[in-house]
Amino acid sequence: MNVPMLDLSEQYFNLKQEINAALEEVMSSSRFILGDNVKKLEADIADYSNVMHGVGVANGSDALHISLLACGVEAGDEVICPAFTFFATAGAIARIGAIPVFVDIDPKTYNIDPGKIEEAVTDKTKAIIPVHLYGQMADMDAIVEIAEKHGLAIVEDAAQAIGSEYKGKKPGELGTTACYSFFPTKNLGAYGDAGMIVSKDDDIAETMRVIRVHGSKPKYYHHILGYNSRLDELQAAILNVKFPHLDEWSSLRKQHAELYTKLLKENIGEKVVTPFIEEHNNHIFHQYTIRVEKRDELQTFLKENGVASMIYYPKALHLQPVFSELGYKEGDLPETEKACDEVLSLPMFPELKKEQQEYVVETIAKFYK
Repeated sequence: MNVPMLDLSEQYFNLKQEINAALEEVMSSSRFILGDNVKKLEADIADYSNVMHGVGVANGSDALHISLLACGVEAGDEVICPAFTFFATAGAIARIGAIPVFVDIDPKTYNIDPGKIEEAVTDKTKAIIPVHLYGQMADMDAIVEIAEKHGLAIVEDAAQAIGSEYKGKKPGELGTTACYSFFPTKNLGAYGDAGMIVSKDDDIAETMRVIRVHGSKPKYYHHILGYNSRLDELQAAILNVKFPHLDEWSSLRKQHAELYTKLLKENIGEKVVTPFIEEHNNHIFHQYTIRVEKRDELQTFLKENGVASMIYYPKALHLQPVFSELGYKEGDLPETEKACDEVLSLPMFPELKKEQQEYVVETIAKFYK
């Protein structure tokens, strides 16, 4: 049996007629930039996030970058973030000329450890970026308390976490902004790059709308330096078709996660550490990530037996060559570095079949036997 990490084909065939019709409508309208599809998606995602504003941008990386700019982060400022995340989190900081300040993670959730944040705050700190990794939100109460104490903005990196909840709150409700990615592999994925920022702050939302169109307001009049970063009308049309199915897909992901956990505990036991879910969280399982001994050998064995897997992430950001000038060294963030050596993400998508999951677990069990 071959089990892919992700298979988008069945999802497309189920929605093919609606998607094709939506694309034809855009083509016929000849309205390709910031049209009605973008406006609808912005309104729907904002409403879904329980905030007032949605700002469509070109991708999730730009969502982070534009959020930081709108929050007043400038060159030379410091922004606190985890080192166990995709590069875009820290890249958005560095693109401004600001300084990423990396802190360690909670080893159970893989999210930023609030207990490490306050000691990293200096008089140069302007913002915190908590990353809601793998589909589970970070400990936002503790982060909000620190941010309010020191007057810091909170830019939530929710690229993997649309639909997740923390104590009944969604991304954007507690932070200054929250940033979604609609990269094709995400739980709500476009057929190319796309992103969205949500916020409850009127002024910041308006600033972000200006930044995404070259800093222009009104058109051809520029008071700030902006970028060309607009959510494409064709991608918005696709996302409008897919969005009503998001909660159903998230529910299926959670069902698959429960089955994985049950099978892994029954067949393998302590050699595999299954995902930890905070009782107050709604984890939407963008990834189902385990910790294992002999991770690299296991991944090779899975591949040889037709099972795909991924390592998110094999090298921590504080040890990446591009950030070498920041002066971090091995051992500075021990939980982050340990996770990089042990985590492995298994196939996860709504259309995953029970027999595929059973085969994945059987193959893992065979390896350890």
